[in-house]
Amino acid sequence: MPKVAALPEMLPLLDRHLIDRPTDLQRRGFERFVIEFLYFGLKEARACLFAGLFFLAIFLVPRAGIVGVPRYDLLLIIALTIQVWMIWAKLETLDELKAISIFHLVGFALEVFKTSGNIQSWSYPDFAYTKLFGVPLFSGFMYAAVGSYIIQAWRLFDLRVKHHPPYWMAGLMALAIYANFFTHHYIGDYRWYIAACTLGLYARATIIFRPYDQDRKMPLLAAFVLIGFFIWLAENISTFFGVWRYPNQLGAWSTVHIGKWSSWCLLVIMTFTIVANLKHIKRSIHVPD
Repeated sequence: MPKVAALPEMLPLLDRHLIDRPTDLQRRGFERFVIEFLYFGLKEARACLFAGLFFLAIFLVPRAGIVGVPRYDLLLIIALTIQVWMIWAKLETLDELKAISIFHLVGFALEVFKTSGNIQSWSYPDFAYTKLFGVPLFSGFMYAAVGSYIIQAWRLFDLRVKHHPPYWMAGLMALAIYANFFTHHYIGDYRWYIAACTLGLYARATIIFRPYDQDRKMPLLAAFVLIGFFIWLAENISTFFGVWRYPNQLGAWSTVHIGKWSSWCLLVIMTFTIVANLKHIKRSIHVPD
């Protein structure tokens, strides 16, 4: 009986199958729709590999921890293990790891501010040895998961962007988005003004992707909104399992406010801007002169 390939060997083979153009292109009508839909779902699932494994750990690790190791510490160990494995299996490059590390640092800094005594937007109620400034170190990986998804999706879907705004404009907008997460506690929330500027900046931007063998396209803004929505759903699940809590969830769990969806959409735009500056991704972005 042939030896079954290990997962690290199977995933690169799966990636090559998903990325290479299929040899049988004679599909029409409903059959083509089904095939493209299935391949789209498979590529999305593969792009969510890091996020999927990490959030699976969030759901499976009991709140009391395992054999005396607190839950938050276990989640950090699991996240680091997944990240090391993805590099070792060549599912991510070192350059991509650098970008993901930026997401981790940016996200962790935001967590420290939001959970501080003066702000208390949310809290991490459980004990952990790996807490720094009251924030468990694993929390940065929740932001890194978004960056990992965008990087993996770019490769698998052969993403290209037409009419991307100039990089300096996109960079300033990303900086404004990030700054507003901090400053709105002191000088007012300018989220909707920033969103309006973003709408104008990316109004012409179109993302081209290949679910199967033909290119499809959609407005880049629509992609931001959809990704933000699914992150909002994941946030609802995470708070339901008590990984962190908002003030209105301390007595009993309730749905995360729908307004958080807009925050996640803006965060996705900021993440996208960082990813777009990777050398191998810049080649697939068209910036009008």
